[in-house]
Amino acid sequence: MKTIDIHTHLLSPEVAFDRLFDKVAVRFFANSLGADPAQLMARPYQAYIEAMAQAIAGSRYVEKACLFGVDARFDEQGKEIDRDKTVCAMSDDVLAVANSYPDRFIPFFSINPRRPNALELIDEQVEKGSRGAKFLQNYWGVDLNDERLIPYYEKLKQHKLPLIVHIGSEYSIHSYPRFERIDMLDLPLATGITVIAAHMGLGRINHKLRFWRNLSKDPRYFDEDYFRLLAMLKEHDNLYADISAITAPLRARALRHLSEQRDVHDKLLFGTDYPVPFPIRFNSYDLPTTTRRQIGLVDNPFDRYVAVMLEYFPQDNPIYRNHQKVLLGGEY
Repeated sequence: MKTIDIHTHLLSPEVAFDRLFDKVAVRFFANSLGADPAQLMARPYQAYIEAMAQAIAGSRYVEKACLFGVDARFDEQGKEIDRDKTVCAMSDDVLAVANSYPDRFIPFFSINPRRPNALELIDEQVEKGSRGAKFLQNYWGVDLNDERLIPYYEKLKQHKLPLIVHIGSEYSIHSYPRFERIDMLDLPLATGITVIAAHMGLGRINHKLRFWRNLSKDPRYFDEDYFRLLAMLKEHDNLYADISAITAPLRARALRHLSEQRDVHDKLLFGTDYPVPFPIRFNSYDLPTTTRRQIGLVDNPFDRYVAVMLEYFPQDNPIYRNHQKVLLGGEY
């Protein structure tokens, strides 16, 4: 079985692990990515790219990965006001990596709709080879139901590009929670473009007094947006959802429940959210200890993630081939 990872990230070319915490954590981070810690410290950007490309090349299951960055934050007047030095990689950076490893990466652009020349940039990115769009509107502070964005959506529709929208919690970068809710999908869906809801609407800390409920496998304590998304997947032909970062503890607890919702499996897409690390042995899913231990021994980071998913979605599950429905050209 071979599949496409629909959701991976390029780090910023300016990324540097130079804080005290970074120097301590980078060894764990490097090991989880299959990278050399010394190289990741000395030349973080290139070492990260090389490790990721090598991991895909050596994977039993992942043939290619959709790669995207995150555009900067802009104000209403189109002036750049923030560019995170770890997360923000520009679309041309993504293209450069994809062109260097064309057999391993499928480039997606990330263009903030507040850029004054956003529509022209979409045309340019498509001409250069981009095959989809990624929004992190909760970092940008952009309301996706703002009707001023309709020309942007129409441009995506013109080029037949899927749009990946972050839905659910965000902890790796500053986020405006009101812009990561399920209603952010309403206007994009209404324009008729193919929308992919990332992260299944899971991961929010909803229970502060009884914190254990945030890790409970009881569906009564799951995020409301998760259940709304399941319903919307059946209501909208142009809506899909990816399972990226679902191995994070606040999300992994829903894996058994999601595996039993077979009427939406034809709308789910495999994705990892690489390089987001995820625990294997200590997690909120319901895998036996021996299984956790065996999966933890898998060296390849992509295959390690797949090994967890195979416990819930066997190899013949459509989740591993649904990418053919949303990526222009189908097969890659």
